[in-house]
Amino acid sequence: MEIEKLQALVIQALEDVKAQDIVLFDTTNLTSLFERIVIASGNSSRQTKALAASVRDKIKEAGGDVISVEGEDTGEWVLVDLGDLIVHLMQPTIRNYYRLEEIWGGKQIDLETAGKMNEPGRKTRGKTRTRADTAESGVFPAAANGTTRKKTATVSSDAVSSRSEN
Repeated sequence: MEIEKLQALVIQALEDVKAQDIVLFDTTNLTSLFERIVIASGNSSRQTKALAASVRDKIKEAGGDVISVEGEDTGEWVLVDLGDLIVHLMQPTIRNYYRLEEIWGGKQIDLETAGKMNEPGRKTRGKTRTRADTAESGVFPAAANGTTRKKTATVSSDAVSSRSEN
């Protein structure tokens, strides 16, 4: 299946179950293992499991292959491996702790131009957004308490480490 169609199906499946903070990254220059990563949040373990099931079902309906689904037992972080595209479904506290956007965030793809299939009469939810504006400013929304983090970098001769300040 073409990557554009695959990513469009995944985004649709996530929107159908009201995923929040959906982001899509092009990882072709970062790894040869896969071409895209989608990261989305669900408010509970039940919702992350439902998001994973929605993705799995939509891909299978379209004739695609689901290689594996991991993490459904707890539902805090569910990973759906679709070969060329990896989907991370996380509860907000887990997502804020691991901050995958900082690892894979080299080249974010705008969801509006990601090849999303627009069905007639289909509404896009206001909660689906990219983090392009906040990523450029270095300020990321935090978890449930509504505070923000500012990303700062400390450079040494041995390594580069990132830390967050409230």
